[in-house]
Amino acid sequence: MHHNRSANAIGGVSLSDMAAVLDIVALRSVVAVADCGGFHRAAETLMLSQSAVSQHVRRLEKTIGRPLVQREGRLSRFTPEGEALLGEARRILAAHDAALGRLGVGDPRDSLVLGSTDHAADELLPRVMDALQEVFPGTAVRFRLDRSSRLNDAIDRGTLDLAMYIGDVVDGESVSAGALPLTWYAAPGWRRPTDGPIPLVVIDSPCTIRRRALQTLADNGLSATVVGEAAYLAGVLNAARGGLGVALIADVAAPEGLEPCTDLPPVPSERLHLRVRSGSDPRLLDAALHALSAVLQP
Repeated sequence: MHHNRSANAIGGVSLSDMAAVLDIVALRSVVAVADCGGFHRAAETLMLSQSAVSQHVRRLEKTIGRPLVQREGRLSRFTPEGEALLGEARRILAAHDAALGRLGVGDPRDSLVLGSTDHAADELLPRVMDALQEVFPGTAVRFRLDRSSRLNDAIDRGTLDLAMYIGDVVDGESVSAGALPLTWYAAPGWRRPTDGPIPLVVIDSPCTIRRRALQTLADNGLSATVVGEAAYLAGVLNAARGGLGVALIADVAAPEGLEPCTDLPPVPSERLHLRVRSGSDPRLLDAALHALSAVLQP
C-alpha cells in the first residue's frame, strides 16, 4: 500500500489533487468581469459572447468548488472566494504573458488596452475605441474600468496603453482632454431634507468626486452625511435610484433613472486627463483627444 501511494503522488500531492486546473482563458474572463464592471462589458472587450464569459466563470467555480460571482440585479459582486481568485488570476496571467514575451511568441502589441474611470465611460469609451480602430486598423481595442490610481499604476507598468482619468495630474505627464460637468442627481421626486444633514451616496475613499461633493456643501454652509458608499459608480447610481440620497456625478448625459437636483449649489467641472504608455505611437493620444473634443467641455 505504501508503494502504491508513493507511485501516485508527487511531492506529497496526489494525482487526483493535481487534476484541478485553472484555465488561462477562463481566468482572463473572470479578470475582465472585475475590470469592466460586469459580464456584458467583459464580453465586449474580450470580443466574446456574454454566455461564453458566463461559462468560463462557471468552469472556474466548478474547479474551485465554490461560487465566485453573485448576480445582484444588473450588477455582479465577487464573493470572498472570487476576490481571492482574482488576485491569483492576475499573478498567473502576468507570469503567463511575460513568459510568452520572453519566448517571442505572439506580438505583445497586437491589441491596444484603453483604461478609464467609471465616470462618463458609457459616453466616452465607445467614441475613443472607434477612433483608435480607425487609426490602427486590424488592431483589437480592449478596455478596462478602474480607479484613477490603478490606471496610472498600469500605465507605469506598461500593461495599459492609454488611461482616461480624473483627479490629480501624474508627474506632469498627463494631457487635459476637456472637462466633465459635475451635476447633483437623485431619484425622481427626491427632496433634500428641510432639517438635518443632506444624505450623500458616494464612491469610497480616495475619490476626487466624493471630495468635491463634501467640500462644495461645506463651503456653502450645508451639512452632509454619507449614507452609502460603493467601490464603483454603479453602486452609487443604484443607491441614488433607490432614494437613499443624492449623488454628485461626472458625466455628459443624465444617468438613467435619475434627475438633476437644482436646489443644491453648483460644482465646477472636473478635468479629464489622458496619459499614454511610455514609447507609445503618438497617433494614440492624438486620436483620443480628437474623439473626446466633440463631447467634452473646453
